[in-house]
Amino acid sequence: AWRFRAASRSLVSRFATHGSGRICITYRIRGNHLSSLHGPLWFPEMETALSEARKAAERGEVPVGAVVLDETGQCLAAAGNRVEELADPSAHAELLAMRMAAASRGRLRLSGCTLIVTLEPCPMCAAAISHFRIERLIFGAWDPKGGGVDHGTRIFDSPRCLHRPEVIGGVRERENSLLLQDFFSSVRCR
Repeated sequence: AWRFRAASRSLVSRFATHGSGRICITYRIRGNHLSSLHGPLWFPEMETALSEARKAAERGEVPVGAVVLDETGQCLAAAGNRVEELADPSAHAELLAMRMAAASRGRLRLSGCTLIVTLEPCPMCAAAISHFRIERLIFGAWDPKGGGVDHGTRIFDSPRCLHRPEVIGGVRERENSLLLQDFFSSVRCR
């Protein structure tokens, strides 16, 4: 179980016992959202999302991967982008993973679930996260151009937003950013 401790008006620390050690992650408060500053960002499920992103890159897709976890932390679904493969502009990793998770649960909503994604969701995916009632969104790299959570339209900050998940950004940010940069560098060289 996590405990929060405010370090100042703009910082909060989160403590938990994981395995044999104690973990402290400090976040910067940005509106209603938390973004990581430092510390061992241990979310091991991000590795599964990164694996899905790498598979997407091998298929020639933009390398974004997503994982949906249930209330106990069990993986319900994992997916990578399939926009080009399916010729479907809505086949983003987040949407595919949430659809699979909802189908596996046999329910319309994903209340209590966590979505882990390698890139800040776009406005379309952020709106879907709200409609699926995801409890917590954890993402890796920020997307200043196309993001819809901390950038652009900031879907969850809208007074008309149906549901606002807890948001944690910057988990393994460097690794996620490098994967995207390497992909786009290789595309430009073709």
